[in-house]
Amino acid sequence: MSKELSVAEKLKSLYELQMIDSDFDEISILKGELPIEVSDLEDEIAGLETRVQKLNYTIKDMESDINRHKANIKDSENNIVRYEKQLDNVKNNREFDALTKELELQKLEIQLSEKKIKEIKYLIGGKEETLVATQARLTQKQKDLDNKKVELSQIIEKTEKEEEKLKKKAEKARKKIEDRLLLAYDKIRNSYRNGLSVVSVERDACGGCFNKIPPQLQLEIGLRKKIIACEHCGRILVDRDIVSVGKESAEVSVPEEF
Repeated sequence: MSKELSVAEKLKSLYELQMIDSDFDEISILKGELPIEVSDLEDEIAGLETRVQKLNYTIKDMESDINRHKANIKDSENNIVRYEKQLDNVKNNREFDALTKELELQKLEIQLSEKKIKEIKYLIGGKEETLVATQARLTQKQKDLDNKKVELSQIIEKTEKEEEKLKKKAEKARKKIEDRLLLAYDKIRNSYRNGLSVVSVERDACGGCFNKIPPQLQLEIGLRKKIIACEHCGRILVDRDIVSVGKESAEVSVPEEF
């Protein structure tokens, strides 16, 4: 900074920054949980899409197994026809027994493949039910996401210009404040959900934690000769007329926590 600011000017700069940040907070409140909800929905949809993909792959693999068993049945049926023809030309009991055994084995192969096909079809039915339910959930979640995105985009459209304006104002305001005070301001602001770091004295109480402020301390706050923090919550205290502070000069006395 080109020159040292008075305590009153620093207090005014801190208060102005607080007002800007509070306006930012109001926009965040307006958006509410929408950004988080959109992100959560996107993650959930990605998970559901992966599940649908895996279910489709599993069903295709099962259908391939069915086709393989059907092919085995077809081969066994062809072998049965061939062996039955060979039975007409057997020359001895040994050939007859061998062919008969082969016929039984082929029939068992057919029975086994048919059993496997039945089992796989049953499993496919379960997978398809899960797939339908998952796809229905995916469709609903996608609709929810689309609605949330529209809602969020409408809010962003309304607040985008204001946010950019506030961002520039905040950058300008922060340049007026020395680093040590900025660190203290940000630390306090991040400590409370309402983001209040600089508060005025309202009805003889701290505007942040609402604890009573002694009259003597209120007088010192009104004089704006030093930066005073609430002994209960640590917020920087200013008098209600701080926004109309003029040029004053005084020795800066910053509390140790700052």
